[in-house]
Amino acid sequence: MALAVPAFGSLIAEPLFLMADTAIVGHLGTAQLAGLGVASALLMTAVSVFVFLAYATTAAVARRVGAGDLQSAIRQGMDGIWLALLLGAAVVAVLLPTASTVVDLFGASDAAAPYATTYLRISTLGIPAMLIVLAATGVLRGLQDTKTPLYVAIAGFVANGALNAGLVYGADLGIAGSAWGTVIAQWGMAVVYLAVVLRGARKHGASLRPDAAGIRASAQAGVPLLVRTLSLRAILMIATAVAARLGDADIAAHQIILSLWSLLAFALDAIAIAGQAIIGRYLGAGDAEGARDACRRMVEWGIAVGVVLGILVVITRPAFLPLFTSDSAVKDVALPALLIVALSQPISGIVFVLDGVLMGAGDGPYLAWAMLLTLAVFTPVALLVPVLGGGLTALWATMTLMMTVRMLTLWLRTRSGRWIVTGATL
Repeated sequence: MALAVPAFGSLIAEPLFLMADTAIVGHLGTAQLAGLGVASALLMTAVSVFVFLAYATTAAVARRVGAGDLQSAIRQGMDGIWLALLLGAAVVAVLLPTASTVVDLFGASDAAAPYATTYLRISTLGIPAMLIVLAATGVLRGLQDTKTPLYVAIAGFVANGALNAGLVYGADLGIAGSAWGTVIAQWGMAVVYLAVVLRGARKHGASLRPDAAGIRASAQAGVPLLVRTLSLRAILMIATAVAARLGDADIAAHQIILSLWSLLAFALDAIAIAGQAIIGRYLGAGDAEGARDACRRMVEWGIAVGVVLGILVVITRPAFLPLFTSDSAVKDVALPALLIVALSQPISGIVFVLDGVLMGAGDGPYLAWAMLLTLAVFTPVALLVPVLGGGLTALWATMTLMMTVRMLTLWLRTRSGRWIVTGATL
C-alpha cells in the first residue's frame, strides 16, 4: 500500500490531463469534443505504445535493487531515458507533418476533422517529454520510490488545468489553447524528473553518458511489451473508429467514457505498479515465495477496488456527464454505456493486477502473445457493432468481452508458475 497509493497519483496524470482537456473543450461544442476524441486517441496511441519505457525499466531496476546493486540499477534506468529521447524525436518527425492525413484516415467527420488536426499537431510537440516522463518514472518505481512521481503529477495536473483554462478562454485560443497548455505542463514535468534522476546518478556514481549497448539492450527487452501495447492500442483505436462511424454524438460520448475508463484503469493499475516493484525486488533477491504471496494479495486488492469503483460509477453517472457536455443527445448515448463500464470493473481489477505482476517478472513474451489473441477475438466482434446495432452500449459490451479474454489468459499464466524466474537479470 505504501507503494500503490502514491503510484495512483502518477499513473492518473495523463488521464487527468485528458479529462481536464475534455471538460474544457467539451463546452466549446460537440464538434470540438469529437475532434478531441479522435486526436487524443491517436496521441495516446503514439505515446502508449512506448509504455514499456516505464514498465520494463521498473522491472529491470527493481531486480538490481533486490540484488543490492544500486549503481547498476540507475545505469539501467539512464539507458531507458536515452532510449525515450530518441524514440520521442522519431515520433515527432513522423507524426508532425502527417497529422492531417492521419486524422482523415481515422474517419473523423468533416466538422470534427479540423479541430482534431489542430490538437494533434500541437500536442505532438509534447511527445518526447511524455516518453522521458515514462522512463524516469520507471527508474523511480524500480528504486521503490512512488512518492516523487506523485508530487510531480500533482504539480503537472494543476499547471495543466490552469494553462488550459487561461489559453482556451482567457486567450481565446479554443482547442489550440488546450493543446498548448498540456504541452507546456508535460515538458515541465519532464525537466523535474530529469533533475531527480540525475541527482541519484551522481550520488551512486552512475554514468550519464549514452551507452549504445545499454540502449540497444533496453530496446530489445521492450520489444515484447511493445507488441503487447500495440495490440492493446489497436483495440482502443478500433473501438474509437467504430464509435466515430456511429455519429458525432456517439464519438463524443465515447470520448467521455474512454476518459473515465482510463482513469479507472490507472487507479487499478496502481496496485500493479506496486507489484512490479515488489515482485522485481523479490525475484532479484531470489525470494520466489515472497513473489507468489505478493501476487495473491494484489489480486485480492484488485477485485475489492474494482467492486468499489464500479459502485461509484453507478452512483455518480448522472452527475458525471454534465461536467463534460450539455448536449442531451450525448448524455442519452453515454448513460447506458457507463453502466456496462461499472459492471466490468471487478474484471478489470484482476486484469490490471495480473498484467503488472507478469511485467514485474519480465514475462513480456507471454504478455505479447496473450494480447495478440485478445485482439484477434475483439476485432471481428467490434466491427459487427455498426451492422448488428446496439450503438455505443453494444460497443462497450464488446470491450468487456475483451477484458474477460485478457483475464483468462493472465490467470492461466500465473497459475502455471512459469513466470517465476529469480536473479538480478533474466
